[in-house]
Amino acid sequence: MWLLLRENIRIALDSIKSQLLRTILTILIIAIGITALVGILSVVTALKNTLSSDFASMGANTFSINRYDTNVRAAGGTIEKINPPLSYIDAKEFKDDYNLPYAQTSLSFTASMATEVKYENLKTDPEVSILGVDDMFLTNSGLDLSAGRDFTSFDISNNINVCIVGSDFEKNLFKDINPLDKTISLRGAKFKVIGVLKSKGSTFGNNQDLRVLIPLQSARSIFTQPNVNYRISVKVSEKDFLEQAQEEAILTMRNIRSLSPVEENNFGIERSDDLIQRIGAATTGINIAGFLIGLITIFGSSIALLNIMLVSVTERTKEIGIRKALGAKRNDISFQFFMETIVIAQIGGLVGILLGIGLGYAIASALSFKFIIPWGAIVLAISISFIVAIISGLYPAIKASRLDPVEALRYE
Repeated sequence: MWLLLRENIRIALDSIKSQLLRTILTILIIAIGITALVGILSVVTALKNTLSSDFASMGANTFSINRYDTNVRAAGGTIEKINPPLSYIDAKEFKDDYNLPYAQTSLSFTASMATEVKYENLKTDPEVSILGVDDMFLTNSGLDLSAGRDFTSFDISNNINVCIVGSDFEKNLFKDINPLDKTISLRGAKFKVIGVLKSKGSTFGNNQDLRVLIPLQSARSIFTQPNVNYRISVKVSEKDFLEQAQEEAILTMRNIRSLSPVEENNFGIERSDDLIQRIGAATTGINIAGFLIGLITIFGSSIALLNIMLVSVTERTKEIGIRKALGAKRNDISFQFFMETIVIAQIGGLVGILLGIGLGYAIASALSFKFIIPWGAIVLAISISFIVAIISGLYPAIKASRLDPVEALRYE
């Protein structure tokens, strides 16, 4: 059986060489469809992996209070209603009033998205994000340190000028230098580096490794701006307490905002696990589009491959007659042509997979997504190639096996 299979593969390859141009065009038709399918699914997988890893790092037992609920959006992606920002007074009052024994609360805000950081005679481009945070920020955000220490309550309450920097600072401003205990300058204020964050990469062009965390009050005094929107993050000790903690947070914030029982919330609640599920739902449509491309690939490739195999049967009628005269059975003839179809389809599928992975990697890299090999898309592409081979090869193989050897030998 193995010898027969090997011989049929050899014959298939010889046949492909004899009609090379036609075979290459057929392979390209298959490859283009597979490339589009694998490329789309690769980018979708990279997107889901990037966002899911960012949110999953916070854990399934965290939620945050923001200005808006991300589910409340009008056509075109604009916000339907204008909620007042979460002010420092709101955030501080929430932290003081929200006293659940199994929950810890963190306050933070983005002080600047474009700041120049200086160290001695060196400086960065003005693209560094500055965050004002408290001593619970790293824990509630799922961030880890690669070196140094976290903020302490003493640092925050006494407004000590210390900071934690992103991992990219080790590549530029502090290249070949240990950043710990070094002093950097932000808008003229001096901060001593006490820690370095582990790398988080970029999301939608937002470099999370090029940021500086400073104590909340320091950020408020240095980066003054109107209508600052604060973020409140809550982490509970056990996921079983999450619902209760969330309900209590809503009641607390409603009281702070002086909302009557008939008024809707003018703030949003986001759970990290809800965000992950939302990401999956948002990419479902793209996955469906990918599967539709797969169906179109099957249809177009099947027609092209069926055509080339029917032409091949016609051109090799005399060869079929000789093989039958020498004792080849119907099954041998049909298996030979069926094997040729499979070889062509799998070559097209392999080329498409390689091109699709390359295309997906290029797009994911350009968008700063965390690319992983899309094994599901590869399995789907291989399956499509087999389906194309079965659909396209069955009829020509049967037609070839049913040729009369006498008539075939007389064919010119």
